[in-house]
Amino acid sequence: MTVALQATTPATFEIKSANLPLVALLLKSTDLVALARELEARFGDIPDFFDQDALLVDLSPLPEGAGGIDFPALISLLGGYQLVPIAVKGGSPAQMAAALQAGLLPVPDAHLVAPRPTLAAPPAPVLLTPAAAPPAPAAPLGALVVDKPLRSGQQVYARGRDLVVLAMVNAGAEVIADGHIHVYAPLRGKAMAGARGNTEARIFSLALEAELLSIAGVYRTSEHPLPPGMAGKPTQVRLVPGDEGDKLVMNVMSA
Repeated sequence: MTVALQATTPATFEIKSANLPLVALLLKSTDLVALARELEARFGDIPDFFDQDALLVDLSPLPEGAGGIDFPALISLLGGYQLVPIAVKGGSPAQMAAALQAGLLPVPDAHLVAPRPTLAAPPAPVLLTPAAAPPAPAAPLGALVVDKPLRSGQQVYARGRDLVVLAMVNAGAEVIADGHIHVYAPLRGKAMAGARGNTEARIFSLALEAELLSIAGVYRTSEHPLPPGMAGKPTQVRLVPGDEGDKLVMNVMSA
């Protein structure tokens, strides 16, 4: 027998499951001075890279026996880059207690998902996937196209998509993308692809003469000369994992 009972729905609120993508900071050291220095080197010249993104602090990469963490100072440091720390996982009992006292929510069951090769939505360095069913993927963004030369001091950031540059990127200019970077002209400035952790991103240039190349945080500067016969040639740059860490691999593209 089936019985239907009349239900009462509150008029002022409802409670539903929700998904919240988080940027995850995998902390490898308790030295906040060194962390501040490396954050400045990576994001200091990209003030709008983060936009009040919620953040999970993952302490599991810390070496065993790592000391305490000044969480108020860490929260303040990250807030300077428009990050909003709200959760923590993976620390020792003492570290987790200190994090809780600083207002962070312990989420021991949270798991991290590697960045996806496709850019259906703007990826973060690491995404937190809640247990609830994910929402339908958003329509992919088209590439950001720049058809004018970029002078020294200019910067272009393609958030959540590829970047296509149809003119020269001069020394001192920066091109940044969460996806691939295509430069159909000489690339003499800095190029940072996969800026939010997409390890499948690549850099393509018709004439590679870059000051700096970076994919998902792995970088090479002009202090290390390009391999012989590669400077000024049509080249692709990709990230290849290895036993000794990820490496940038460059290949001259044939006509």
